[in-house]
Amino acid sequence: MSDDPRLQTEFCGLVGIRYPIVQTGMGWVAGSRLTAATAAAGGLGIIAAAPMTFDEMVAAIAEVQAATDASFGVNLRTDSADVDRRVDHLIAAGVRVASFAQAPSQAIVVRLKEAGVVVIPTIGAARHAEKVAEWGVDAVIAQGAEGGGHTGLVPTSILVPQVLDALSGSGVAVVAAGGFTDGRGLAAALAWGADAVAMGTRFLLTADSDVPHDIKSVYLATPVTGTVVTRAVDGAPQRVVATNVVTRLEDSRLLRFPRAVANALRFRSLTSTPLTELVAEGFRMKRSSEMSWSQVAMAANAPMLTRATMVEGRSKVGILPTGQGVGVIAELPTCAELIARTMTEASAALDRVCGPVVPLSGD
Repeated sequence: MSDDPRLQTEFCGLVGIRYPIVQTGMGWVAGSRLTAATAAAGGLGIIAAAPMTFDEMVAAIAEVQAATDASFGVNLRTDSADVDRRVDHLIAAGVRVASFAQAPSQAIVVRLKEAGVVVIPTIGAARHAEKVAEWGVDAVIAQGAEGGGHTGLVPTSILVPQVLDALSGSGVAVVAAGGFTDGRGLAAALAWGADAVAMGTRFLLTADSDVPHDIKSVYLATPVTGTVVTRAVDGAPQRVVATNVVTRLEDSRLLRFPRAVANALRFRSLTSTPLTELVAEGFRMKRSSEMSWSQVAMAANAPMLTRATMVEGRSKVGILPTGQGVGVIAELPTCAELIARTMTEASAALDRVCGPVVPLSGD
């Protein structure tokens, strides 16, 4: 596969990758194996450190660095109790990119940028992009409603142009996310003015993903109309495969709070976190947000219910976060095959619009 100069964006140079393709930091999915495979294939792989303990994150970073010398990133939770310690380790380990599902504080942005780490938060509204741009972030991932997991209400085709307009002249790169699965989508995003695309579900459904095969089979059998956005998991809108588990969660409103508390205790036991720290984190979440106590407890549902499927393979008790593009995915390529194919498809799409690239005379 030859490198099409039309597909070499400034974002590639910013984060040190060959192709403008990002594999998102999906909790319980994006471990060291998937991240290393994406990075080695020329994309930006991102470790999902949010559900990991500190030691697990350290080990995952070391495993990626042992597998490839390519650039990669780590996704962090800004509200975790040890976020400062994690930021310190990213800097010390020489990680190229720090990504955040929530907006990081200005202090964290400054620390990372002073150390030469590229900062990329995910946003779902133009006003959020403007705010983090003021803090000095290098890029944003603008995720539209078609995206998987926690998502907003604005479709990708509307959100991305809005964000591009809002950040015009700022120097902040824009990565489009939400429903992208192939090279045609990459070409479309670049035509809008985006610098790259981010894909989650498409990388989940690769041979390099550690998600159990039975769970992958459920995803592959899901049609485009087989997803739903629900608040029943943790109080925030989240796109998942429409399963009986989700239906039960929607129907059992009176039991959500006690179930969420039980899941919170299970999640913290897995990470060996004392009950006192669990309670302290609940207070921190309450002070830093407008969530009710019920919503604070419900926030523990997502990691436990996702872990049940992505790690334990129990589709009858867990949830399946997914982008709406799941309905057009039919096979499990390697990351190298997926990225190579995506680039070829993008070049072909651009050829259809403006004709193939013609070498200059004498080249």
